[in-house]
Amino acid sequence: MIVRTTIAFSAMLIVARIIGKKQVSQFTFFHYATGITFGSIAAEISSKADGSFWDGITGLVWWTFLTLLVGFLTLRSKKIRVLLDDKPMILVKNGVIMDKALKKSRLHVDELAMLLREQSIFSFDEVHYAIFETNGELSVLKKPAHDSATKQDVKADVSIPPYAPTEVISNGKILSENLTEIGLTEEWVLNKLRKKKIQNLKDVYYAQVLENGSLYISLRNDSGKEPN
Repeated sequence: MIVRTTIAFSAMLIVARIIGKKQVSQFTFFHYATGITFGSIAAEISSKADGSFWDGITGLVWWTFLTLLVGFLTLRSKKIRVLLDDKPMILVKNGVIMDKALKKSRLHVDELAMLLREQSIFSFDEVHYAIFETNGELSVLKKPAHDSATKQDVKADVSIPPYAPTEVISNGKILSENLTEIGLTEEWVLNKLRKKKIQNLKDVYYAQVLENGSLYISLRNDSGKEPN
């Protein structure tokens, strides 16, 4: 049983790597159902000693092939993509609830209201468009009067920040690869630490370069120091 479980576990890791992030994210009902089936097949392989082990592995590999084949076909053909994944459905258009679209989506108004509340929208009057996506989530475009103000609306600074927030120290060790990606050096990090009166790198549990070029530092709880 240990050997069967180990091989099934390894096979699942390989399969997950092959089929990619899209399957893991469960973008559509097809990906959701396929993901459950992968888990079920792997569970059967590892838990039933009286079953044929290699039959289970064959089923897992073949299911992977079929999933990749369907993914390839959906990339090549929009008709197949719509057939398998359906298409987004407009449930609210220009502030009007589309009752026929609700019925086709097998939803009622209370369920639509619940989906809106999950996005902190408690009034249908706030909604300009609402689209029911193929993964079961609701995308909402609010009416301009109810939309949140942007930085441009309030004439705030909209310049592009020089950095993306990036982890540069983890558990007392500098992550040189991350520093290289954002064009910084270890010496730059050490200078920042010295300005914070931190001499020992091991005292730092976590550090992150922020968008404006400053450094967020979280010290170890047992370092005996307080962050400045």
